[in-house]
Amino acid sequence: VLSLCCDACKKVVFRVPSELEADTLVGRVDLKECLQSAEVFSSSDENFKILEDGSVYTTSALSLSAEKKTFTILLKDIQDQVQKKIHVSLVEEIKKTQKTRHARDTVLKRTKRRWGPIPSVMIENSLGPFPLQIQQVQSDTAQNYTIYYSASGPGIDQDPKGLFYIERETGNIFATRAVDREQYPSFQIICFATTPDGYSPEVPLVHTIRIEDDNDNAPYFTQDLFEFCVPENSKPGVVVGKVIAEDRDEPYTLHTTLKYRIVSQNPPITPAFSLHGDSGVISVLLPQLDRELVPSYTLLVEVRDMAGQPFGLCTTGTVVIKIEDTNDNAPSFKQIQYETRVEENKVNVEVLRVSVVDLDEPGSPGSGAVYEIIRGNDDQAFEITTDKNTNEGILCVVKGLDYESAKQRILVIGVNNEAPYLLAPHSQQLSQSTCSVTVHVLDVDEGPVFKPCLLRLDVKECEDIGTAIGRYVAEDPETGNSEGIRYRIPPGQCNWINIDDKSGEVRTVKVLDRDVGEMRRGQCNITVLAIDRNGKTGTGTIQVCIVPGNKNFPRITKTDYIMCRDRKPICLTAEDGDEAPYSTPFVYRITDRNLASMWKISRHNDNSVYLSPKGDIPFGVYDIPVTVMDNGGKVGESNIRVNLCDCVTPTECDGSTRQLSGGNVTLGLWAILAMILGSLLLLLILITICGCCGSGVMHRQVTDDCANHNLIISNTEAPGEEVMDQNIIPLQSTCDQGGYGVKTGEQQTFEMVKGRGHTLESVKGGGHQTLGSVKEGGGQPMMDTCRYSYSEWHNFTHPRLGEKVHLCRQDEEQKHSEDYLLSYNYEGKGSLAGSVGCCSDQHEEEALDFLDQLEPKFRTLAETCIKR
Repeated sequence: VLSLCCDACKKVVFRVPSELEADTLVGRVDLKECLQSAEVFSSSDENFKILEDGSVYTTSALSLSAEKKTFTILLKDIQDQVQKKIHVSLVEEIKKTQKTRHARDTVLKRTKRRWGPIPSVMIENSLGPFPLQIQQVQSDTAQNYTIYYSASGPGIDQDPKGLFYIERETGNIFATRAVDREQYPSFQIICFATTPDGYSPEVPLVHTIRIEDDNDNAPYFTQDLFEFCVPENSKPGVVVGKVIAEDRDEPYTLHTTLKYRIVSQNPPITPAFSLHGDSGVISVLLPQLDRELVPSYTLLVEVRDMAGQPFGLCTTGTVVIKIEDTNDNAPSFKQIQYETRVEENKVNVEVLRVSVVDLDEPGSPGSGAVYEIIRGNDDQAFEITTDKNTNEGILCVVKGLDYESAKQRILVIGVNNEAPYLLAPHSQQLSQSTCSVTVHVLDVDEGPVFKPCLLRLDVKECEDIGTAIGRYVAEDPETGNSEGIRYRIPPGQCNWINIDDKSGEVRTVKVLDRDVGEMRRGQCNITVLAIDRNGKTGTGTIQVCIVPGNKNFPRITKTDYIMCRDRKPICLTAEDGDEAPYSTPFVYRITDRNLASMWKISRHNDNSVYLSPKGDIPFGVYDIPVTVMDNGGKVGESNIRVNLCDCVTPTECDGSTRQLSGGNVTLGLWAILAMILGSLLLLLILITICGCCGSGVMHRQVTDDCANHNLIISNTEAPGEEVMDQNIIPLQSTCDQGGYGVKTGEQQTFEMVKGRGHTLESVKGGGHQTLGSVKEGGGQPMMDTCRYSYSEWHNFTHPRLGEKVHLCRQDEEQKHSEDYLLSYNYEGKGSLAGSVGCCSDQHEEEALDFLDQLEPKFRTLAETCIKR
């Protein structure tokens, strides 16, 4: 393989065969010349790898294409953050030149045994003599060429430099000095075979020199001192810990096969622990470890390589095993009997200290004392606690003692530990230590005592002033009676009650109300003083609790209602400011008999009812008196005003309806007038219908095709000759301004009269429709038909007008229809010809003349009709 030299960090060209096998040397690049401090070398193409000496190898088999292959070598200096690139190009070599220059290469075969010997071995710490021959590499091509051998890599031109060298002519590899295997376990050098002119007939050889281990390192423990803990009384076999040793010699050899043993134990008594020779695990051997006898053990352990053989190297270490305390000793009192004194009525005072002895470790839960009073403290007058500093028991009085009740108290006190007992195997159960304490109560002259010290008085809310609510008296503990004791309430407290200074009777001085002042929480605590003849005082407390009362009347929240013609029931709801049981359920009743016969009340829930009429009662305003009674018996009366109105929704009532009460109905003036006018209107309609029944039938004849599609329009102020035939019957008056719809057989007719509104009647199949009904999809009209805008009207007429115009061309009444259509015009005269011309163009001039004579509002309607 030929390589073309080039400047550093510039493009490098290698001439190589077209087919390259894996692990084939492509060439060598001078990396140090490009970047002396380069630490990392990498290739941009994963098919090539770069060695530290700059050799470029293939990682897989490659086949070069017609074009040359290029890649980049990246050099990085991580510390100085510098990087450079070397561009490498591979060019297929010219086979002709190769054959001309080295024609005998084709018959040469490489002997891998000679050029690739097995890895060399050099003994660690070898004594020489140096230089020491290690191996020889030789190329079979030396039979045909003059071959020079060279090598590079660690130990030659890399650290440790100068350790090995190779003879140029013979290929012998020599070592110049001894090697430490722990520092350099092996070396990989690259051997080259080249001709004098630089040709390499052999692929560079990677040769491994392995350093054979010598047992020159003694094993050592990873710690200077191993410390372990194990609870006392642990069973044999319990693992205490593990010692660990290492050896720098070659792993998995006898040089690193270690054995452990215990050399000595301190104190030198029965061996307490065992050490596993292979793993270094220490476990318990002695059946009983007693911390109170031996708190800790010190072991001298040894580790030896060569599987523990006597000629192996060894090292010793120290292991300290601390025995942890367990609660295997019960505390015991130093004395079994104690005696003390305390004055009566003394509270929260220390009366005695007791102490114990415990063999367990001081300060641990196994020695911490926990005291308890076993007997003699049924009234909980005494309490005993532990002093954490001294481990003593402190006996205190927490409730005053009464000399008159008991002159002395005898207590039995027991003690345990904070931690549970953990006994040694085959040990007996520990028993609790106890002691007795005799407490003598000393007599003291006492003041009066209230019994009970807290008196609760329940008072109903809103009780009258001066109501006696209870009695609170005190006794002299010496005599047991209340003679000569006076009572008073100190100032500055709740001033709702007072107490009689002699009898102790408690009375109210104000009306107790839960909604006022201090009583908002429902209670008030009052301190009372009792003073005897000697001036000694005692105190007691009265707790006044207010029980909710029935102080509020129930009332209906809303009293004015409007009821429409659907007579939907009205929901009446009452409120009461009281709490249960003085509020709901409420009872409703109509007090007026006459109204009770017309209206009824039905239950809804505890505080609501429904009010509804019993029958078909007249419209009007009704004032209905309704009483509401709460659960406590208090009755509140409300006047419910119901406006029974002839309406659909309550908003339609203006409040002018006549008033009805007590069953007497009075009609107002407007109501009477409305009834008269309604009767006259009904009579007028009957007369009109009877007059029309005698008229003849219409004699206008049309063809079948146009019988249902003619649009008859009149542009006169009153019905003209062409539409007001003697057989046409007026059907309906649809608005106050005037507008007429006529019915002729199955025809649809629309007539507009000057100065009047407009109405569209469609009589088809016996149905009746107005403009409003068409808009709303049928049913009752939603608003006055005379108030629609002309845009809504012509939206209705649009489809019918187009249909009429289209049919009138073949109608024998064509000219008659044209005359009506020409009565209307559109704004633009250019569009007029198109609109009117649908029937005939000859009437265009006549229509334009007529349009000018129309009044503005009729002209707008006419324009809209023609436009649609």
